[in-house]
Amino acid sequence: MPCHHAHAALALASALCLALPATAHAAPAAAPLRNIVLVHGAWVDGSGWKAVYDHLVADGFHVTMVQEPETSFADDVAATRRVLDLQDGPTLLVGHSYGGSIITEAGVHPKVAGLVYVAAHAPDVGEDEAALGRTMPSVLAMTAGAIQKTPDGFTYLDPALFPRLFAPDLPVARAEFEARGQVLAAASVFSTPLTAAAWQSKPSWGIVAGADQIINPELERFYYQRAGAPITTIPGASHSVYESHPREVAAVIEKAARSLGGEMN
Repeated sequence: MPCHHAHAALALASALCLALPATAHAAPAAAPLRNIVLVHGAWVDGSGWKAVYDHLVADGFHVTMVQEPETSFADDVAATRRVLDLQDGPTLLVGHSYGGSIITEAGVHPKVAGLVYVAAHAPDVGEDEAALGRTMPSVLAMTAGAIQKTPDGFTYLDPALFPRLFAPDLPVARAEFEARGQVLAAASVFSTPLTAAAWQSKPSWGIVAGADQIINPELERFYYQRAGAPITTIPGASHSVYESHPREVAAVIEKAARSLGGEMN
């Protein structure tokens, strides 16, 4: 081999050797958290998340809604776990109202990286939301006849009162439509004690609906403070805050997702 060729080969080999350690020891870039699962509350279904979904999808997130049956707390948690099983990586789990109890129990799933509570309950192990609600009664709790029950033990909001209590900041026609399309919830879902509390070990965020009449806003604040969750209060928002203020709700969800998974590309 000519001398100058040998020198060139040695120089190239040396350069490669110097480059290899840097490549081998380079820290991998943080993987963006793209998966978000949305869990609705009692008496409604996942379609109420549509505006929040649109904001999140427009910003590049992969979003799935759980359609829990509201037949029992165990059934609703199982429905949520089933959707979590389908996710392809770390996931942010979001719950509204009674959905907060569901994500608290289901959030111990290994794919769940964090939790967002939207005007939601967040009981501890051994607690249930019905008992906690009695410690800080809501307008709903003090409105006689607002919660109706079928002979076989399923509950619903009096359709005549639904627009005023659940969704006073939505267009009346829309609120009335939701009142007539309620998913009846087994009364037992509200009084089943939790066996797990994911907020004890996973990062959490909380949204307080400032004019909530279904859950006392002070109870929401108590839950989030106990969980060590950053709190966002949306003044004047009703219990249907995820529908009436979707941009603000989506912004909190996105902030949580980015803090867990780094900036998205």
